[in-house]
Formats: sequence, structure tokens, C-alpha cells
Amino acid sequence: MSVFSAANKLHPLLVRAVAQALTAIFLEGQYADKVIELALRQNPKAGSRDRAFIAETTYEVVRNYRLYVEILGKAPENEAGFWKMAGIHHVLRHDADTTQEVAVLPEWAEFKGLDPPAIRRKAAALKPVRKIRESIPDWLDALGEAELGENWDTVLQWLNRPAQVVLRANRLKTSRSALQAALLREGIETEARGEADALVLTRRQNVFQSNVFKDGRFEVQDFSSQQVAPLLAPAPGMRVVDACAGAGGKTLHLAALMESRGQLIALDTLAWKLEALRLRARRAGASNIETRPIENKKVIKRLYGTADRLLLDVPCSGLGVLRRNPDTKWKLRPEMLESLRAVQQDILQAYSPIVKPGGRLVYATCSILPSENEKQVEAFLSSEAGKDFTLLQQRTIRPQDEGFDGFYMALLERT
Repeated sequence: MSVFSAANKLHPLLVRAVAQALTAIFLEGQYADKVIELALRQNPKAGSRDRAFIAETTYEVVRNYRLYVEILGKAPENEAGFWKMAGIHHVLRHDADTTQEVAVLPEWAEFKGLDPPAIRRKAAALKPVRKIRESIPDWLDALGEAELGENWDTVLQWLNRPAQVVLRANRLKTSRSALQAALLREGIETEARGEADALVLTRRQNVFQSNVFKDGRFEVQDFSSQQVAPLLAPAPGMRVVDACAGAGGKTLHLAALMESRGQLIALDTLAWKLEALRLRARRAGASNIETRPIENKKVIKRLYGTADRLLLDVPCSGLGVLRRNPDTKWKLRPEMLESLRAVQQDILQAYSPIVKPGGRLVYATCSILPSENEKQVEAFLSSEAGKDFTLLQQRTIRPQDEGFDGFYMALLERT
């Protein structure tokens, strides 16, 4: 039974779970997605509505953290401070929803000193300031404006909205239309998006418990991310290398486009991620994937001149996916960006020789910064390592374009 009795009510057990999750994120440096996963496991008796409250409230406070700090007057130093943040969020959330009654805070000791009318006045006074309204650090606001100019304001607004859940039909086991019908039989409603394999959930649900997921008929993958593998245009029988595979979301997409025929080599510096990929590949029915941990430079050099296609989905700031990872803006630092740019260029320089003459590579990031995207490709093409490559196409996806993640991808061919 749900302990969250009504939309305009709060229950202390749920608010405590949110406050504890926020403490872990901001004071202990843990990642929001892992913290929320743990919070939900620790509340196994919570109903679906209660679980949604914990997850959504936590993410919304993270998303609006700076605004709430300004309203509160100081950053929380302990769990009690995050109780107050949850109270501030409750007031402003219900004010924004015109279908709800005016929010009333319970007379709890944890909310002592919070005055809803004062919260509303402070919020109204602060919201004209972009970096406070969209809740980002000063340095990041300045960087975004310097790199994107007048587009930054709109990009930032879209990055501070909740992300939709997008599925990719696994062509090795089903079609999009058949998947949509199978999901509907399990009470999961979706809408088709684009011309390929994407389905968008009409409401947020736990799809991982569905039979169709357990059968490997889909993966959760954002619509923008789903554009990367088709740009590489892998074909059955090719030798394809995914050199920064991670847990393999794009690797599995490549395998599906290759009809699980040919050789697909997945590389990563972290062997445990490749182990997760092997498990996912088994469920997806992708039998042409070979995983190889990058233990030294020889692993890369042995592949020089052998690949028809190469995917370089490089480590990046993740600023294009703030909608689903809003804590990134509080964990990222300017010096980390400098380090990431160096890594990106190093990967382009060291891994590009994997492509054989006539082959193609895709350089991709989930960033919206030109310094991680177009400028990296320009620097590569003007270098000795890039002299044999030609830029065929590049694409920047801004979050406001389709309403999904920000992404960049460039297609290059080796002559």
C-alpha cells in the first residue's frame, strides 16, 4: 500500500529517503543514479507512486540545487538541510502545477523556519538570473556563453528539463512495431519516434521487469544516441571496432545493424565494463561481439589498418546529457574539462590508424561544447595523424532540436 496519500501531501518516510539520498550526492560525492537505485532498494515496500516520488524529487532538487541554496540562504551541511530543500521544492513544484492546490508544508520540526510565501517571493526575485534559475556554477555559465553565444540560453533551459525514456528495438529479435505491441500487452505505452527503432515511453515506468526486456528485445537508449551507429553504416560481414565501448549501448546497436554477422571488436580500458557488455550481448542475441580490454598500447597497435569501421565514442564532459545526469554540473570542474579534451585528442591520434584505407570512423561525444566537438575534429585533421582523413559529415544535436540529449558526431573517411 502507498504511504504517499495525496498529491499535495508529504510523508516523513519518503522525505527522509530523499534527504538521505541528497546527502549522499552532495556531501559524500556519490552519483545520483546509483544513490537513487540504492534508495529504492532500501524501501522495498514502497508502492510505484512512492518510488516515483523518491526518484523524481531527488532529481528535481539536484536539478535546481543552486536556486534552492539561494532561497535557503546557505548550502546544506547535513541531512537536516536537505529536509528543508525538499520542503522548498514541494512549495515551488505545486505552485508551478496549476491543477494542484496551493502547497502547505506540514508543521514538522524539520521544516521549522520555512515560510511558503517567503519562498515564493525569493524564487520570483532570483529567477531572472540565468545561472541561478537554471542552477549551474558561475564558471559553467560563463563557459557555455563563451562557446555557444546566444544559443546558450535556450540550450541551458532544455538541459534543465527531465529526460524522456527512450527504447531501441533490437532488430536481432524483433521489429519496432512488434515490440510496441508486445510492450502494450504488458501495460507499457510507447510512441514511435523517427524512422528507425526508437520508442518513447508515454509515462515513466520500470521497463526492466518486463518480459520483453528479459527476452532482449530492446535496450534503453536515448534517441540522440541512437543516431550514432547508423552514421557509421556498418554492414554484415565487416570488421568493426568500437574503441571506447564501455558497457556497450552503441556496440549492441552496431551488432544489430550488422545482423550479428562479421566481427565486432569492443575495446575499453575498464575490463569490468566489458564484462557487463558480454552479459548484455548474450541477452540481446549478439553473437559477433569480441571484447578486449585495453591493457597496453599494443592492443591498439595490433589493430592498425584492419577495420572497415571505427567508432570513437570518446570520454567527454557529458554536458549534453545533463537532463538525465543533473549531478554532473556539480561534479565537473574546469580542470577536468581540460584533461578530457587532452584525452579526446589523444584517442583520435592513437586510435585512428585502426581504420584501413577506404574505411570510415565516427567521432562522437554527448557534449554540446564545440571545444570537445568540431574543434577537436579540426585539430585532428590538421595534424600529421589526420592528413589521410577527410571529413564527410558532422552533426550537432542540441537538446531543443528534438527534445532529447545533446550529441555530436562526425564521419571521417581514410583515403
